[in-house]
Amino acid sequence: MTPGSADWRALRLEQILDVARGARTAAGFGWLLDDGTIDPARPDELWITARMTYVWSLAHTRGHTDALALAEHGVRALTDRFADGEHGGWFDDLAGTDASKRCYGHDFVLLAAATAVRAGVPEADRLLDDAASIHLTRFWDAAAGRCVEEWNHDWSALDPYRGANSNMHAVEAYLATADATGDRAWLERALSIAEHIIDDTARTHDWRVVEHFDADWTPRPDLNRDRPDDPFRPYGATPGHGLEWARLLVELDRVRPVPWLLDAAEQLFARAVDDALDEDHPLLPYTTDWDGTPIVTERFHWVMAEAVSAAETLSAATGTTRYRDLADRWWTEIDTHLIDTGAGGSWRHELSASLEPSTRTWHGRPDAYHAVTALTLPDRLAEDATT
Repeated sequence: MTPGSADWRALRLEQILDVARGARTAAGFGWLLDDGTIDPARPDELWITARMTYVWSLAHTRGHTDALALAEHGVRALTDRFADGEHGGWFDDLAGTDASKRCYGHDFVLLAAATAVRAGVPEADRLLDDAASIHLTRFWDAAAGRCVEEWNHDWSALDPYRGANSNMHAVEAYLATADATGDRAWLERALSIAEHIIDDTARTHDWRVVEHFDADWTPRPDLNRDRPDDPFRPYGATPGHGLEWARLLVELDRVRPVPWLLDAAEQLFARAVDDALDEDHPLLPYTTDWDGTPIVTERFHWVMAEAVSAAETLSAATGTTRYRDLADRWWTEIDTHLIDTGAGGSWRHELSASLEPSTRTWHGRPDAYHAVTALTLPDRLAEDATT
């Protein structure tokens, strides 16, 4: 089978879903190790449970066996086990090790709920109502036109850090919420975030996405210079996020057209490719400096999933051969280097620059969200083109 073809993607999707079934716990979904078993040292975490609820809701819409039961399990976990009945919102994990309320995790609750509603998952409507209310009252800052980052457990203290990553996933969640509810105000919020972080800031930084900001939204491009491999707040530019933003801008342009959106998506894509693509070496590095020099050269599965998703999305939107050629190249590289057939078809989460397994930033294989999104995206693009 040709990597990236419909048959190939269907097979790879079945394989990764087979592995993902092993993440189910009594309370939610756990962190999978390389061998497909759950890491007993880690509690069930909000972002993983919410992402897996999204995965199984999406899989149900694609007709996969037992996906509905697993999506229902996720909705119940978010509604009952992770929800803070006293103060509202959702706990970051079930062990009580961190009581902070983060936009990032709440983004994925909102995305999971909206996707579950579209999939017809029972009780998802109530979850979506709650998630939307919390996002609007606690994280959406109407004056800034963007989302704040992190509160303490009872919402009495707001951290001064502001982040592009959580705002990017808020755009994704807001698009899904608009689709699930028909409320176009969510599209206006998504557009506002994109205007500030991409049209204002990334444009003036040569189309590299600035990830970190102060409370007044002053860019902090040097943050975490001493921790460049941080999994959520790395120093420098993250080409994978530039590519992810490119995909989301095209999706936003389809439902809320604005003249600059498609051009910005192409500029973000071009910058990420110019900085990260090495014609002589496969896959893309995690981060670069502000001049495009690679810093953390480990290859992450999520970066490649977003790379191929952006290429597929821009290919569909523009018909440009360059995007089709890169999508084909990246599907082949994913097939060759990331898919571990010996582990049932799960995707290796991190490789070194020499393409050996690495755990510099990630251990295990806890996340099916990026891979499942990439594997289902071409079919969804084709369906959208006919509507």
